[in-house]
Amino acid sequence: MSAQTELYKEKKKRHVICMASDFFYPNTGGVEEHIYNLSQCLIKRGHKVVVITHSYGKRIGIRYLTAGLKVYYLPIRVFYAQCVLPTMICNIPIIRYILIREQIEIVHGHSAFSVMAHEVSIIGKLLGLKTVFTDHSLFGFADTSAVLTNKYLQMCLCECDHCICVSHTGKENTVLRAKVKAYKVSVIPNAVDAYSFTPDPSQRDSNFITIVIVSRLVYRKGVDLMAAVIADMCPRYPNLRFIIGGDGPKMWLLQEVREQKGFQHCVTLLGSLKHSEVRNVLVKGDIFLNTSLTEAYCMAIVEAASCGLKVVSTRVGGIPEVLPESMIYLTEPKVGSVVEGIEQAMKDLKTNKILCPFECNKKVRDMYNWMDITRRTEIVYDKISLNKNKSLGLQLRSYTTCGVWPFLLVITLMYLLLQLTERIYKRKHIDIARDLKL
Repeated sequence: MSAQTELYKEKKKRHVICMASDFFYPNTGGVEEHIYNLSQCLIKRGHKVVVITHSYGKRIGIRYLTAGLKVYYLPIRVFYAQCVLPTMICNIPIIRYILIREQIEIVHGHSAFSVMAHEVSIIGKLLGLKTVFTDHSLFGFADTSAVLTNKYLQMCLCECDHCICVSHTGKENTVLRAKVKAYKVSVIPNAVDAYSFTPDPSQRDSNFITIVIVSRLVYRKGVDLMAAVIADMCPRYPNLRFIIGGDGPKMWLLQEVREQKGFQHCVTLLGSLKHSEVRNVLVKGDIFLNTSLTEAYCMAIVEAASCGLKVVSTRVGGIPEVLPESMIYLTEPKVGSVVEGIEQAMKDLKTNKILCPFECNKKVRDMYNWMDITRRTEIVYDKISLNKNKSLGLQLRSYTTCGVWPFLLVITLMYLLLQLTERIYKRKHIDIARDLKL
C-alpha cells in the first residue's frame, strides 16, 4: 500500500487552478469558507491557486491571504445580492488577461447564483482551459426564479468538464435541472475544521437547557418555523433559553415575537456574527436547532456536532446524509414535529442518553476532513486534465442542446471578442506572474 502511495506521489501533477465566484471574503458564508479552505489545502499539496471575485467596498485589486493565496478583486460593481450584472462580454479583456498572466489550467466556479463563476468558466473554456463547477444549493422547478436560474445554469454548464455536488440529493437535483450527464457529476461534501470547533462543556449553564441557532435569517432557512417553535415552547418550559446568531431580512419577525410575547429573558438575539465568533456561541448550548426548508448540505449542523451539541434539524434536501442517527434528531418542517424533536433531545439530555461531546468531535473529524476533501477534488482535476479539448465547432454545437438559440449568438460574440482582444493585446505581450514562494 505504501509503494502505491509513493507511486501516486511521483505521478501527481501540479495544477494551476482559478477559483471563481462572486462570493468570497470579506463576505462570510458557506461558499466563501469552502473556497478559502479548499484553496489553502490545495496550496499545501503543491498546487497553485488564485481566486477571482468582484470588489468589496474599498477592497479592489490584488490581495494576498494566508499561504500566499492570491485574490483578484475586480473593479466590477455589484448588481444584486452580491452578484455582478450578467453582461457576459464586458469583463472579457480583464478575465482573459488574468487567466493568461497566471497560466491557469483549470477554472473552478462555485455556486449556481454566481454570475462571475459562470462568466470566468465560459471565457476559460473558449481559451481552451478545463472547467469544473461546484453546486452548493438546491433549487425547485416551479417558481419563475427557479425556472430562469435552472435554464441559465443549463446554458452555462453545457461545456463544463465536470461538476461537483455536496450531497447525493444535490447531485440528483443538478442532473435534473441543469440536464448534466450523471457520469460528469461527483459528490464531494463540505468539511469542517474540527480542531477549531472543539467542545467546552464548562461554558454551559447547568440551570437551563440552551438551544443555539446560527443561521442567515432568510425565508429558506425556516425563520417563520423557528419563530413559531419559540412561541410554542418558551411559555411551557421556563428553564429553556434560546441564543440566536445571524442577521437577515427576517430578523424583524424574531424581534416581534420576542417583544410581543415578553420573551426578552429567554431569547437572546446576537445579530451578525463573524465566523471566528461562531464556536464561542455554540459551546454555550446543549442543543442546536436548524429549521431550513431547503438545504443541499448544512455546514452549521456539522460545526455544532463538532462542538458536541445535540442537533435537531428538519429532514430536507441533503441533511439526512450529513450526520449519523446517533448525532441528530430529524423532524418534518412542521411546528409540531420540530417541537417533538426538541423535547426528545431534552429528555435524552436529562437521562444522559447522549454521546460524549469529545467523542462527537472525533467522529466529525474523521468524517469531514479538509485534506480528504482536497484529495478527492484532486482526482477530479487529474481526470479532466487527461480529456482532449473539443474543436470550436463541436463546442458551439453543444450550446444548441440547451434549447436557447440566442445564447449561441452570445457565445459566438464572446469568441469573436476574445479574438479581437488577442489582436489588440497579444498574448506574448502579457507578463507572466511569478509564483510567490514563502
